[in-house]
Amino acid sequence: MKKCMISLILLLSIPIATFAQTSTIERQVAIVIDDLGNGMRGTEQILSLPIQLTVAVMPFLPTTKKDANLANEKGHEVIVHLPMEPLHGKKSWLGPGAITTDLSNKEIRKRVNDAIDDVPHAVGMNNHMGSKVTADARVMKIILEVCKERGLYYLDSKTTGKSVVESIAKQLEVPYLENELFFDEQYTTSHITKQANLLMNRIEKDHEIIAIGHVGIAGEKTASVLKQYVPLVKEKAETVTLSKLFFDPEDITNLE
Repeated sequence: MKKCMISLILLLSIPIATFAQTSTIERQVAIVIDDLGNGMRGTEQILSLPIQLTVAVMPFLPTTKKDANLANEKGHEVIVHLPMEPLHGKKSWLGPGAITTDLSNKEIRKRVNDAIDDVPHAVGMNNHMGSKVTADARVMKIILEVCKERGLYYLDSKTTGKSVVESIAKQLEVPYLENELFFDEQYTTSHITKQANLLMNRIEKDHEIIAIGHVGIAGEKTASVLKQYVPLVKEKAETVTLSKLFFDPEDITNLE
C-alpha cells in the first residue's frame, strides 16, 4: 500500500531499538464504503455494522449532509467522494459538481473546494469513477493542491492503472493511500463473498490492507457479507479508519 513520504519520514526517525522492542506489528484493515449521499440501498445497514468504517459521501446530493452527520455520530470517518470523469461512460452519470478534463483550472479548484464544503466532517477525499481524471496530471495537481490547502488526505481508488496520483502526491507532499481490493464490482453475493475471502487471505501476508465496498445496487448484499466477515477480520487484524494508517499513536509516543 502506498503512503505519503511524510509517514515514511516519521517511521525512519524512530530509533532502531524501538523496532526491536515492538517487532510484532499489528495487522490493520481499513474498509471504505463509497457512494453515500443519495439515499442508496444498504446505507442504514452499512452504517450500523460493528466496525469503524471510512465513509465516502458524494457532495450536492439529497442525503449528503444527513449521511455524513449520521456516519460521524456512529464513529465512522467521513471523506469526500468526489465525482470525476471516467474514460468510458456518460458525464451525466457523475452527478452535480463533477470534475471533468475540459474544465478550466479555476473551475476545477472552485468545484473541489465547494465539494469539501458540502460534506460535513470530511478529513479526506477519494474519487468516484475517475479513470480519466486520475490519469490527467493537470487536473490531479489542482485537486491535490486543494487537498493540501484544506488539510485532507487522498485515497486513490485505483480505477485505472495509469493513475498519476502517487507521483503528484509525493511531489506536493500530500498524504495519500491506494485502494487494494473492491468487494462488489460485481453485484452478486457469491462475488462479494469471494472478495471477502480474498481479503482474509491477504491479512496473512500484508500488515495493512485497504478495501472498498459500496452502497447502492449491491449495498444490502455487501452489508450482509461484511456483517458475517467482520468478526473473522477482527480475529486477525485491527479494523481502522484510513487516517489511522498514516500516523499510529504508538509511533508518535515512541518519538517523544
